[in-house]
Amino acid sequence: MIVFVPRAGHQDKRPVAAAVAGLAILAALWLGPLVPMSRTAFSPHMLLHLGVVVVAAPLLGFALARRLPQPAYPADAIPWYWLAAAFETIAVWGWHIPLLHDAAAREPGVFVLEQLSFLAAGLALWTAIWTARSRAAAAAAALVSFFTFSHMTLFGIILTLAPRLLYDPRLCGGAFGLAPLTDQQLGGMLMAAGGLPYLAATAFSISTMLSEGRAAASIPSTPVAAQRDKVG
Repeated sequence: MIVFVPRAGHQDKRPVAAAVAGLAILAALWLGPLVPMSRTAFSPHMLLHLGVVVVAAPLLGFALARRLPQPAYPADAIPWYWLAAAFETIAVWGWHIPLLHDAAAREPGVFVLEQLSFLAAGLALWTAIWTARSRAAAAAAALVSFFTFSHMTLFGIILTLAPRLLYDPRLCGGAFGLAPLTDQQLGGMLMAAGGLPYLAATAFSISTMLSEGRAAASIPSTPVAAQRDKVG
């Protein structure tokens, strides 16, 4: 069971600013030209996907993380990091299976489900990363961040090096004046580059882990422990 403790009561305006920015980016993505473009070309689809999961979701996740109470026993929350990473992996790879990708391009209802899945997966993972404050939680966040960076980069490489179109050519006709295969390769390069924020999150989590380790090492021993050490 996870027991939560409230945060300190000081007013931090960063969560509000992050939430406003994240919602504004979502509105620009979902109400802008990328939505119709993503139904007929692959690179706009990838721009839309990455805009949700590595631009809007980190901002909204930061806002959520700063409003959520911290667990009293951080180690109990670590399994949720792996569940979030698994959810994100399934969402990314699953929606890029040709059958599901093509269905999202054809059917507005499936497209909405796809986009909401990307947002939910991104929120789950980034909120977990931002809430990692203990040494153990930060280590878990570093691992899941690096795992996410690795699988997104791998998938991007696969798309970039694919010798033929993987999706229905009627739905991946090319954008920005590019041929369909070149457009798919551009989408792959975007996916590979989209893993870099997770590499940055890995470095951030490792930094948090090391800082917490130094802080724990600098805490002086209690009088009882000091007396016990002296007697020993």
